[in-house]
This record gives sequence, C-alpha cells and structure tokens, in this order.
Amino acid sequence: MDYVLDHVGIAVRSIDDALPFYLNVLNGLLEDRYTSDAPGVEVHVAVVRTNDKVIELLEPTNVNSPMARFIKQRGKGVHHIAYRVEDLDKAILEASEKGIRFLEDTLRTNTRGRRLIYVNPASTQGTLIELCSYSKN
Repeated sequence: MDYVLDHVGIAVRSIDDALPFYLNVLNGLLEDRYTSDAPGVEVHVAVVRTNDKVIELLEPTNVNSPMARFIKQRGKGVHHIAYRVEDLDKAILEASEKGIRFLEDTLRTNTRGRRLIYVNPASTQGTLIELCSYSKN
C-alpha cells in the first residue's frame, strides 16, 4: 500500500485572520472554501495550495465543535496529517492487521467526496493521522 502525503490540517480560530499568511507570504492559492456542518465535524474549511502541497485551514463553526475543543485543549496549529491511499478499505484492513486502531466513528465521506478515517493517536505516538481516498470519476 502506498501512502502519499495529501494535506496538513491546521486548526485556526479564524480563517480570515489566517489566510493572509498562506496567500501573501507563502504565495498560496485558495482552491476551495466550504463549511461542513455534519455532526462531529462542524468546521469551516479553506483549502490552500502552495506549490504541490495542500493545507486545510480548519475553523470551528461553533463553540462545542470538536475543532473548538481541540483548540481549547491544544491550541492553534497542526491538527492532523493526511495520507492518500488508493483503496481506503484495504488500507484500514492492512493497518488493523498490524495492530493499528482507528477512530471508527470518523469514517465518512466529506462534502467534497473525499472518503476518510482517522487513526487513533494512541497508535501513532500522539499524532492525529487521516487516511483518505478519492472517488475515481
């Protein structure tokens, strides 16, 4: 199974406040901006491309969202690192066979068609890792 760096998720209090750095200093391009109000997600997302890398700025939609809790507990900054795989189900199975645990309730397809799941940070020495795949349209 190949794991390719897909994006880095950055927790921010305000996308509007964070964007100028990524656009004007890092010369990024704002590729997309959307809101996910799905229960357990509840974030505003800005997708910024810098050369061949993608950064997702993640702002909580409300004070009770998981992202708001993350910022309160850990502060702003890197939330997760995402790796793209060709077959998410196969990647989950292979990793599970190696003793890797997942946060099963995070398995979903986001509003942009990306299928994803988060690895339990207990399996990664504390880093939140997302595995994701894209539909083949």
